Amino acid sequence: MTIFTFLKYIQPGWYFSLPPKTNGVPAAVSFPTDIAPDPAYRSPQARLADAAYQAWHKGYLNTTNDTASTATDLPDNYRFVRKYFHPMWSWYVLGMRLFTLRNPLREIPAFFKNRRVKRIALYNQVFPHEEKYQSFESELVAAQPFISVIIPTLNRYPYLKDVLEDLEKQDHQNFEVIVVDQSEPFQANFYDRFKLDLKLVRQEEKALWLARNTAVKMAKADYLLLYDDDSRVETDWITQHLKCLDYFQADISSGVSISVVGAPVPENYRFFRWADQLDTGNVMLRRRVFEMIGLFDRQFEKQRMGDGEYGLRAYLAGFKNISNPHAKRLHLKVGEGGLRQMGSWDAFRPKSWLAPRPVPSVVYLYRKYFGTEIAINAIILGVLPSLLPYRFKKNHYLIPLGGLLAVVALPLVLVQVLRSWRLASEKLRQGAKIESLTA
Repeated sequence: MTIFTFLKYIQPGWYFSLPPKTNGVPAAVSFPTDIAPDPAYRSPQARLADAAYQAWHKGYLNTTNDTASTATDLPDNYRFVRKYFHPMWSWYVLGMRLFTLRNPLREIPAFFKNRRVKRIALYNQVFPHEEKYQSFESELVAAQPFISVIIPTLNRYPYLKDVLEDLEKQDHQNFEVIVVDQSEPFQANFYDRFKLDLKLVRQEEKALWLARNTAVKMAKADYLLLYDDDSRVETDWITQHLKCLDYFQADISSGVSISVVGAPVPENYRFFRWADQLDTGNVMLRRRVFEMIGLFDRQFEKQRMGDGEYGLRAYLAGFKNISNPHAKRLHLKVGEGGLRQMGSWDAFRPKSWLAPRPVPSVVYLYRKYFGTEIAINAIILGVLPSLLPYRFKKNHYLIPLGGLLAVVALPLVLVQVLRSWRLASEKLRQGAKIESLTA
């Protein structure tokens, strides 16, 4: 897919800016005839990129075999930003480019030439998969395949009780549940009350990715469903994951997670589309994904974005990952236990002012897959809002306040960032810690 240069400032870690190694995923997205190229763009390449960008975001799932490329015309890039993002972002991009010594005699006229471009409502009309999906009689669902549900847990017995009770009520009943329990104190008799095919693993080390890898190796099924210990789901949750895999002939069904804390629910959670993330709290994968690309990278242990790295690795390997609005979960994001106990609330908010910012595994991810420039863009973009409380996450209007706080706290923030960069360099030197499923 042809993309715009300025995406590297606004969405520096977007999977689809990188070409996959095989066909089947949208390195290039074809677009339907009812998305007409915008004639206001100066270059033909930008007109095609704009149409493909709309098609991708509206849930159009066809692909072409064209190689990925970049639309570089300067005014076209400013038009793109104004057309699809809040006006604040065009000012942010202009500031970034002037700060990095781009020619102001070119940048400023290109910026002001597009100042009257109105942002479009991208999701007002999406592609109509829903009617055909609802009437689809899934042979996979009818076959009632065996499923392995994987749940790591740490000091969340009150919430895990609801999780397991929801599983008892599933309309698809042919599954095992593998729980890797790291809790202290460990309560083995807690599990006696549940009428489930439950395999319990006691893990002494507090390590999320070790827990998930252990369970994946134990799993007997060809379909693995990864789940969190602080979530609630409807009775057709498993069924909807299977149906999505079958309907789209996909390898991964990424269920949406409705969080009770933090960012508002994104508009694009309401329809089928290419998934640009993999949430290990709600995702079903065919076993062959693990067989081909291995298990989770333990360089992310006790840190963040291990699931993001896995989703990116699966995309680059050519696996088809669909965002599934029907397999949703309510993510409670409780403040105790789990990764909250081992790490921080998110990638850019360390537990203390003396800790590295961002979490070093985040810098490791960006540098490994996207390179130094994109890693720096991601750090700048993430650090500003991270200086505000978590509940204001994704509130774009407060980013300038984050910038003001960054100026006040600049010496400390620089120390945090440099420490994170150094620790990420050590991870890169060590290399990935990815075990093969067949090992």
